[in-house]
Amino acid sequence: MNSAFIAILGTFIASHLMSAEPAPSHWQTLSGEQRLANLHQRRDADVKAALKAKDLALGDEVFIRVMKEDFELELWLKPKSELTYKLYQTYRIAAFSGRLGPKTKQGDFQAPEGFYATTRQLMNPASTYHLSFNIGYPNAYDRALGRTGSLIMVHGKNVSIGCFAMTDPIIEEIYLIVDAALSAGQSTVPVHCFPFRMTARRLAKEKDSPWHDFWQKLKQGWDAFEQTKTPPQIKL
Repeated sequence: MNSAFIAILGTFIASHLMSAEPAPSHWQTLSGEQRLANLHQRRDADVKAALKAKDLALGDEVFIRVMKEDFELELWLKPKSELTYKLYQTYRIAAFSGRLGPKTKQGDFQAPEGFYATTRQLMNPASTYHLSFNIGYPNAYDRALGRTGSLIMVHGKNVSIGCFAMTDPIIEEIYLIVDAALSAGQSTVPVHCFPFRMTARRLAKEKDSPWHDFWQKLKQGWDAFEQTKTPPQIKL
């Protein structure tokens, strides 16, 4: 991703969130229920307006895609009247730890790669990290390989040890949209985590990587979404 695009992206995000009222100073003392009430009071109007500008709405189905190399998290939504997903926003990930490659064990400080999903039970409005949701690591593939670790989140506070950390205003927007989708009946929100954008050219540069075969498997899921703009059904 070139520097000009990063600058444009940063400007857009800054202007988009400029009117977002900050969380109250006593946020950490609030219960999860109180935080959600405060979040809706402060952010519903600006998030609804931003969605409406792209013919989207709170309650639309959601898909999340992460590209570690570019520090990007994409938020896709499917309008109720349509069959395919539309890109709503590309956010800058504030921090994640580790290198390119999957998480394999507890304490390796790696952010995972693979196909995951969050659910109502994995949402945590009372998080120490402002707001968070667990992406569901390890999945069935990880467990079959004996990979260990837990509590891998998308959260706020700009700091990370194996998670994907966002700024607080951005996690508030993402959280509202994911929470609304789950409340509207979406049972799971897919979260697909990739080392980089899985083009054939980019993957070819990694032909000598010990993870090349694994990344080829991930590319199948990437390609399926690129072709259909619908997340593939993957057993988790």
